[in-house]
Amino acid sequence: MTDAERTELEAAAFRRLLAHLGERTDVQNIDLMNLAGFCRNCLSRWYGEAAAERGIALDKEEAREIVYGMPYSEWKERYQSEATDAQKATFSRAEG
Repeated sequence: MTDAERTELEAAAFRRLLAHLGERTDVQNIDLMNLAGFCRNCLSRWYGEAAAERGIALDKEEAREIVYGMPYSEWKERYQSEATDAQKATFSRAEG
């Protein structure tokens, strides 16, 4: 496999991950953090960091819109629910 082919496959897998997360709006970021140690916000931050490393201007909100498929404020309004006490407790234990 060439470097270009690997990059194409990685990009395709990333696009599929974003599409999957876009379909699973029932999965809250805190659930992702609690189970996997990363969330949509992490992905958008990593995307922005990768852009910055390459000298590409991309602000935080633009990166989030790429990951969320819409403005972050709109996603929060449509899909984000208040974290339960149990979710918060799990998150606190994981941070500690």
